[in-house]
Parts: sequence; C-alpha cells; structure tokens
Amino acid sequence: MTSPTGPTTRRLTRSPRLMPALGRGVLTGIGKRPSTGAPLPGTRLLLPAARIDTGRVLRYARVCGFRETDPLPITYPHILGFPLAARLMGDRAFPLPLLGLVHTGIEITQHRALRPHDRPELTVGIPRLLPHRRGTEAEVVTEARIDGEPVWTDRSTYLARHRTTEPGGAPGESRGPDASRGAGAEALPTVAEWELPADLGRRHAAVSGDYNPIHLHPLTARPLGFPRAIAHGMWTFARCVAETGAPGAERVTVRAEFRAPVLLPSTVVFGRLGSAFELRGGRDGSRLHLTGTVTIPGEA
Repeated sequence: MTSPTGPTTRRLTRSPRLMPALGRGVLTGIGKRPSTGAPLPGTRLLLPAARIDTGRVLRYARVCGFRETDPLPITYPHILGFPLAARLMGDRAFPLPLLGLVHTGIEITQHRALRPHDRPELTVGIPRLLPHRRGTEAEVVTEARIDGEPVWTDRSTYLARHRTTEPGGAPGESRGPDASRGAGAEALPTVAEWELPADLGRRHAAVSGDYNPIHLHPLTARPLGFPRAIAHGMWTFARCVAETGAPGAERVTVRAEFRAPVLLPSTVVFGRLGSAFELRGGRDGSRLHLTGTVTIPGEA
C-alpha cells in the first residue's frame, strides 16, 4: 500500500552510516505488527553526487569474483544505496520490523555501466507492500542517475514473516523474479564449483559495510537461529552474476530469487543453461540456494 499523498523526497548531504541505521531499525521495530494493508510513509531519500571509493570497489570485486576493470560491478551500486534503504526501513513510520526481514528477490537493470569517476545521484524509495504466502514483502527501489538520466535501477523485495489469512497465498502475491523453478526442479548443468571459507562473511562485511552477526561467526549466528555463519545473500548473487556474461555488458538485466541460506564453510556449485542460472549446495546438490536469469539486449 502506498501513501495517499504521494512520495515526498528528502535530500541528504551524505550517506547514512549503515550499522547505526540498522541498529536504530532494530529498536524502532519493537512492537510493530506487519500487515499488507498498512500505510507506507511515502518518503524517498536522495543523495546527490554519491562518491565511489576506487579502492573499496577493487576489494569488493576481488571478494565477489569480478574482474578488476574500470566499470563498476553491476551489483556494486546496491552497496552504495543500501545505507539509504536501511534508513527508510529503520524509520518508525515503516510498518514492518527491520529485525528479521529476509531479502527474497532482486532485479537490477543497467542502462550503462557506472565507473569510479562517476558521481551518481541516488534515490531510494519504498513504493508498495506486497502480499506473500508467508507474510508481507516491502519493495525497495534504488535508482542511480547521471545528469538526470537513469542509468541503473534495483528492485529488491524484503519479507516480514507473519501469519496470513490464506495459507496458499493471496491473489497477486509476490513470488520473486524467478519462481517458476522450484527446489525439486532438475539441476542446471554445472559450470563451476566453489569452496567457500568460514571467513567469507567477514570478508564481504569489510567491503559492503554489512556486519550483521549472522554472517560473522558461529558464536554470533547461533543465537539468531543458524548453526554456523551464513554468506550474505548479496554475495551469492554477486558471485553468480560475476560468472555470467553480465559484467562485460553495458546494458543488462539480472534477476534472482533467494531460496535458502548458504552455511559457511561449504561447497556450492554454480549451474547455468541459456539465460537461467542457479546456486546449489548439499552433498548431492539438492539444496537450492538461488535461482536467477541474465538478459543482455541483442543476445539470443
């Protein structure tokens, strides 16, 4: 549900600090009762001329498997915009509790590649809530513009789990960008196998700024319901995208649905057939972690 008065834009002078924004969201989320029909605050955040740290981009590229070349990895602007998204989702007026939100899906469209010397204008908004069979999703839209022209857009969905009146899912529920392939579907041909180290979450936190304790160490992950630390969902997505042809394209759309967390350490396999890709784990490859597609205009 959107604000009846339409979105208002709040201009920032600098990017929020991510971890304080997340911490504030934990506190403001106390007592919230998620509902698809709840009103949204209708506020967008705007950060003009966002600065891109070349050294941080290079470290990010190494951790996520991208080539260390001039264009930014297609997933990197998500890292730039996420502190703004956290500020919005951590606001008291946001109807879903930030603690426990699950990143369920993402769609990134790049109209032209960004480069380290660019100073994009970033806007982040939450235009709507979506019914989901397990609760309510918030759609978060991040856009990068250069000279007023959109060059990059990210549509992500975040799920707040709660009881729903229709166990099978309400009509029009969000099912993510690639819900047609279930966990029982035949595996795609294996293209690569990756051994993920126990410290991967800490390495990605250092380049993304996301120090959520579920990613850092078994001792900090166990109180939150995980037997071991888990990989960041955005790492699994970025690593898969790096393995496709997307990094070399100026114009491209990549989509993914996050299925199951990746425990660390572990071995995972990347599969691809045509435009579809996936990440699987488990001893027999039966655990489906992520499914997605990559679309490059002009390619068959």
